[in-house]
Amino acid sequence: MKLYSFFRSGTSHRLRIALNLKGLTPDYIPVDLRVDEQAQPSFKGVNPQGLVPALTLDDGETLIQSPAIIEWLEERFPDPALLPKEPEARAHVRALAAIIGCDVHPINNRRILQYLGKQLGADETQLNAWCSNWITAGFDAIEALLAKDNQRGAFCFGYAPTIADVYLIPQIESARRFKVDMANWPLISAVDQACSPLAAFSKAAPLVQPDA
Repeated sequence: MKLYSFFRSGTSHRLRIALNLKGLTPDYIPVDLRVDEQAQPSFKGVNPQGLVPALTLDDGETLIQSPAIIEWLEERFPDPALLPKEPEARAHVRALAAIIGCDVHPINNRRILQYLGKQLGADETQLNAWCSNWITAGFDAIEALLAKDNQRGAFCFGYAPTIADVYLIPQIESARRFKVDMANWPLISAVDQACSPLAAFSKAAPLVQPDA
């Protein structure tokens, strides 16, 4: 397999974690968003949407969109499981992931920030305030949900990483980049401390990637 990735992309980061948790090591193909390599015809041939990540399988088929790829990984490589067995618990874990994947990350990603800066004239302080606002809203909700789960272990759910952790850790990385004070969310910070030493997470970290 081939993984098309950018070291600082939150969606690429979450997919790297999921691949590591599944014990998969695809070839790493860097796509440099800093020089808009994702918009070039060579990459558009891989992913017509011009976004990372993309995962090309051994048979040549390419999967796009990190939520779809992560769900495919769970179906194709079910062990270790990244979702609990019970339907209600699965819905809960998916909801935690969706707070990040649907409500926080999409409005803080590079395309949005570029538009705010170039078309609307927002400066760095304003961009950081924009990101902090939406990260805070999402993290407040996640912190409250973690607090309500009195059967939770060290992770977002239970005693092993799930897709909730896969989504959360890259968003914490992004929060720090935008100067968000993580002290406001002690439970989220504790999950970060539980995940960070694990090889699946540490090897996926942005600054250890080949293109960092």
